[in-house]
Amino acid sequence: MLVVVTYDENGGFYDHAAVPKGDRWGPGTRIPALIVSPFSKKGYVDKTPYDTASTLRFITHRWSLPPLPGLLERDAALVKNGAHPMGDLTAALDFGGKS
Repeated sequence: MLVVVTYDENGGFYDHAAVPKGDRWGPGTRIPALIVSPFSKKGYVDKTPYDTASTLRFITHRWSLPPLPGLLERDAALVKNGAHPMGDLTAALDFGGKS
């Protein structure tokens, strides 16, 4: 089981960190998230950049599904603008060698 608790920031909060330039939809300012799972790394604060589609990235990565076209487009836009693609939650999880 994996529960991701977060919210849509709707662009209304100040963030002192620079927002990476992606496509016309973002990514936006950073938002908090809690990952609740027996697979979460205990006492770990993950600094990997994620966006609201990171849960979809996780599902496609974990079960070896084809990447969704919209996620590929977002990642390509980030790379085009000198940023890295958003993460897929796996950095915050420990599957005991199985990822």
